[in-house]
Amino acid sequence: MDDLMYSVRNVSYRYPDGTHALQDIGLDVRKGEFVGLLGANGSGKTTLLKAMDKLLKGVEGDVYLDGVDINTLSSKEIYKKVGLVFQDPDDQLFAPTLFEDVAFGPTNMGFSTREIKERVMNALNEVELSGLERKSVHNLSYGQRKRACIAGLLAMGHETLLMDEPTAGLDPMGEYKMMGLLKKLNTENNVTVIMATHSVDLVPVFLDKLYILSKGRITRGGTPEEVFNAPEDMKNVKLRLPHIAELIYKLKHEDKLDFKRIPLTVGEARREILRSFEQSLKTQN
Repeated sequence: MDDLMYSVRNVSYRYPDGTHALQDIGLDVRKGEFVGLLGANGSGKTTLLKAMDKLLKGVEGDVYLDGVDINTLSSKEIYKKVGLVFQDPDDQLFAPTLFEDVAFGPTNMGFSTREIKERVMNALNEVELSGLERKSVHNLSYGQRKRACIAGLLAMGHETLLMDEPTAGLDPMGEYKMMGLLKKLNTENNVTVIMATHSVDLVPVFLDKLYILSKGRITRGGTPEEVFNAPEDMKNVKLRLPHIAELIYKLKHEDKLDFKRIPLTVGEARREILRSFEQSLKTQN
């Protein structure tokens, strides 16, 4: 389909020792979607991102990027469209200053000095790092370094961001700020975002689609509401429901309160609780 950014078909991968890291993976990501790969540590999330960025040799199956077999594309052609942000920003940042680091990609792409500066400043503005361009990357906070990595990819004009645990190591406020930034890039700049994460509480608020990975396989897929409607299945893959959903699920099934659905966010839970109370009052009267 014309609107598919990624199409992954029957992808499998073994580590050199023969261990299966991915087994028969299949998924679709449409342009402009915000998609999550949710799983416990060791489930295969990072390996799948690398396979989608053509960073692994020996991958079985097919990966199509914007309708083209990724194996027929050069690294330069892939990096014009897709950028991978590693979990640890220190694995990605290397230049003395923030400006130089963000400018590295556009410089290698052959843009003029004026175009490079414009791209860097626009990218820094997008990730709320304006005014820090001359600062050493080593003197940035951890959250700022994570955003600096995103800026480096935005400056290159990437249409798709592959994010490996973008909220790892951040405090709760930093987590929401990072997710808010990614959602803004997704909705306002039409950047396709594919994010590996194990943070179930952030997923319902921001993501359009969710895939659950366990032992290298996709066990469930769909909207967050579709995926989180089976708590036993979540336990089987060493995950839990979002806290608010777990509370309502117990109220519904253990305390027999009348909830029509299991909400995933505080706002949804508030509306469902009020509806249940109103229904209870009508029944009593």
